[in-house]
Amino acid sequence: MKNLIQSVLILIAVLISTSGAEEVVYAQVGDTVTLKCPEANSQKYLHWKFDATDVIELAWINDLGGQQITKDKSWNDKLFLSGDSLVIRNIQEANFGKFFCQSPSGPPLTSIKVLQVSGKSKNKVKLSMNPRSPLLPGETLTLSCSVNTRGNKEPEVYWLNPQGSRMDYRQVNKRATSQHTGEWTCVVTDGKKKKETKVSVTVVDLSPAPSDPKYTSKSKTLNIPCSIAPHVTWEHVKARDVQEIYWQFSPDPSSGLVSKDTQKLYFLTLNNSLWKNTGQHRELRPVQNLKNGDLSLTRKQGREEDRGNYVCNMKFKSGVTLTRTVRVEVLQIISSPQTDLVSGQPLNLTCSLGHPLPSDLHLKWSPPPGSSLPALKSDHHPANVIIPEVGTGDGGKWECSLLRGKNQLTSAVITLKIGEHRKLSVWMLVIICSAAAIVILILILVFILCRRRKVQLNHPYISFCETTLKR
Repeated sequence: MKNLIQSVLILIAVLISTSGAEEVVYAQVGDTVTLKCPEANSQKYLHWKFDATDVIELAWINDLGGQQITKDKSWNDKLFLSGDSLVIRNIQEANFGKFFCQSPSGPPLTSIKVLQVSGKSKNKVKLSMNPRSPLLPGETLTLSCSVNTRGNKEPEVYWLNPQGSRMDYRQVNKRATSQHTGEWTCVVTDGKKKKETKVSVTVVDLSPAPSDPKYTSKSKTLNIPCSIAPHVTWEHVKARDVQEIYWQFSPDPSSGLVSKDTQKLYFLTLNNSLWKNTGQHRELRPVQNLKNGDLSLTRKQGREEDRGNYVCNMKFKSGVTLTRTVRVEVLQIISSPQTDLVSGQPLNLTCSLGHPLPSDLHLKWSPPPGSSLPALKSDHHPANVIIPEVGTGDGGKWECSLLRGKNQLTSAVITLKIGEHRKLSVWMLVIICSAAAIVILILILVFILCRRRKVQLNHPYISFCETTLKR
């Protein structure tokens, strides 16, 4: 009886120590897994076994340096021993299960359960994504991460989004945006060990439009940006059945254009990836770099009529249309009365965008070095510069810069030509006056002669009598 009680106590101790020593290792098909014996002693006398249907001895090692690894075909070239650890290379479906480490100084069997993270077995962490990538903005992205441990304690499961933020739920439901592009990570952990499994998500989208307008002038280039997002390839775009890519332009009332209707500028022929104009291209040209996703328009110089909104459109057969709107503002200098002046004339220069400046922008004038313009002490110069009488030093290039803080957004340049106003000397005045007097006297004499001859022609009898009396 006493021996029976001792045997029961020993069995209970073995069971407690066995269950307490069991741990779970998460792996994925193709991984290299290292299993460390929890009860290894300094003598390193260990037996490794695998329990599928029957207990299979995988390997043993002793303190004299002896070791042996099974030659079973299902484990061929997968196992090797490293100290007190068993290493499994390129683990496959058939290799998942419960492993036992037996040490003379420890309990008869110490178990380590290898739990699969992907594959077809029931003991796994299952990942799913719906719909399949790539997605379009607005579509519902569903990511699921489920765990079936066959009665074992449920591990903790959570997601990490592409920005690394943790989401404490097993299923993700989001309306897809560009921010959802990247690697999503399902993390499975039991508090001691964790396994991360990644799934890649791509959302087809255009790069964000600039938040501020694009500023240009007749002195600067015009570049209207639009591009496919950096994480998206041209193949991704075609995979979602892109139907049409085109540019539109809505002129600003201050642009001076007669038509205020939206104009279609360019469209892309998808069969040969070439841009075609619609007759409204306004001498803008597309950047021919589709492989890099660049859809921008450009021109060497801006124009006043460029003011307005440019819309880049990407239309898909599903009905989704991606758009990006770029606002273009043109800085210009207007000279009144003109750019060709004579010394002494008044001058009025106006620098503007065609409308009042926003509060965060200001202007700065840079006149020619010899200008008679008084020094402008403030950093915020006025839009109008008035010079009552220009001099020759005012001729040359005048530059007006548009700034936000200390950053120059654009600048406009105008060139003035100032001619000299020559003063007349006294002798020149005498000569001019004398010539004028002579001309006047000649005109009076001619008038008198013509008048007298006319009188004679109108009275022929008087002329005849005068002739007879003289005889």
